[in-house]
Amino acid sequence: MKQSSIMNHGLATAALTLALLAMVPAVRAEDSVTVNISLKDHRFQPAELHAPAGKPITIILKNLDPVPAEFESHMLRVEKVVTGGGTVTMRIRPLAGGRYRFFDDFHPESEGYLVVQ
Repeated sequence: MKQSSIMNHGLATAALTLALLAMVPAVRAEDSVTVNISLKDHRFQPAELHAPAGKPITIILKNLDPVPAEFESHMLRVEKVVTGGGTVTMRIRPLAGGRYRFFDDFHPESEGYLVVQ
């Protein structure tokens, strides 16, 4: 095979790979579910979120308190600090059905649940 033919084949393969990779986030974004939650007076509102099983989940947390909070869940494998008045976005892998506890690590009595069905 000539060197120019090998180079053209390599470029075509690279272009195809990049095109396929560019499509992956769009597919995942369409399949994901977004749930919104706020934190006010050290309480999650709502205290129970719902999401379908087997789909990636995006949790958007708005901290309405003036002090920072730390969204934490051992079950969800997530830990994220949100400043007072700030917003954070957390992406959660697809989950099996169940009830997943989360809490504010700075105020552990503040808890909530993600119910996946």
